[in-house]
Amino acid sequence: MLRRLAGALFLLWLVLTITFALIRLAPGDAATFLVPPSATAADAARLRADLGLDRSIAVQYARWAVALLHGDLGESFALHQPVARALADALPVSLGLGAASLALTFLVGVPIGLWQAVRRGKWIDYTLTMATTLVYAAPSFWLALALVAVFTYGAAAWGLPPALRLPAFAMRSPGGELHGAAAVADVIRHAILPVSILAGVGAAGIARYARSSIADVLSSDFVRTAWAKGTSPAGVYFRHVLATVAPALIVLFALSLPGLVAGSIFVEAVFAWPGMGRLMVNAIVARDYPVVMGAATIYAALVLLANLAGDLALPLVDPRRRT
Repeated sequence: MLRRLAGALFLLWLVLTITFALIRLAPGDAATFLVPPSATAADAARLRADLGLDRSIAVQYARWAVALLHGDLGESFALHQPVARALADALPVSLGLGAASLALTFLVGVPIGLWQAVRRGKWIDYTLTMATTLVYAAPSFWLALALVAVFTYGAAAWGLPPALRLPAFAMRSPGGELHGAAAVADVIRHAILPVSILAGVGAAGIARYARSSIADVLSSDFVRTAWAKGTSPAGVYFRHVLATVAPALIVLFALSLPGLVAGSIFVEAVFAWPGMGRLMVNAIVARDYPVVMGAATIYAALVLLANLAGDLALPLVDPRRRT
């Protein structure tokens, strides 16, 4: 465990170092985007010095690394507030959006994969395979725009009742002060389209993985023995088949946890949700280096912790791994 933790810390340092170098070596800098159009070259140079961008990359990296070790993520160039505060405001939005979509991903994807494996080689298997492949291959931003065109603008053009017209942007209805259950219902209504996109793409991938894994198990000798002994279909599928593939699905669930935060970048940008994804996109466009590095730190840490959690959880759910 200590060896894996040390390896995870090394990978975290390596990822952040490469990210720091790439964003600093990209053409242009934050001063170019922050100065007004009427600013002179001297004004840009003065701002660059105030932001510490006039120093060498090595000096900037040393300062950032020392501050990070002290828990200081710096101050946003564009937002003029601590990066930790900006991330703390955006992180709950992405966590709520990601948690709902991840739960639906497995609740929908695993049953679809099981149904395909049981009916493999039949028309329903081919139909679901084609559907899941198309959904999984389609860009998430294209699916988002397609759903907006159908369930927002299309519903209005077709004269559907207002209750059936799903909102396309923001988390809450503008101009209204809702409280209690009404506010929760309003947020849920605004979340239907983004959650559907994330859950649909994720469920399509999980269904493909579950189908292949379950199909391999269904052809095993112990499954044929269970059928020969007269075990009920529910007993075969849930007690034997799903129990066998459960360790792989649990590890896959652990590896999907970073998607709670990092998987909704384009969806948040399309639907104007103030989460980590939209914050990251805006920071990249504005060359807001502290915010980019703060978000990259969270993303990298989540991925590495999820991999570590999957490695540690595998022996708990798979007795064959216990040595």
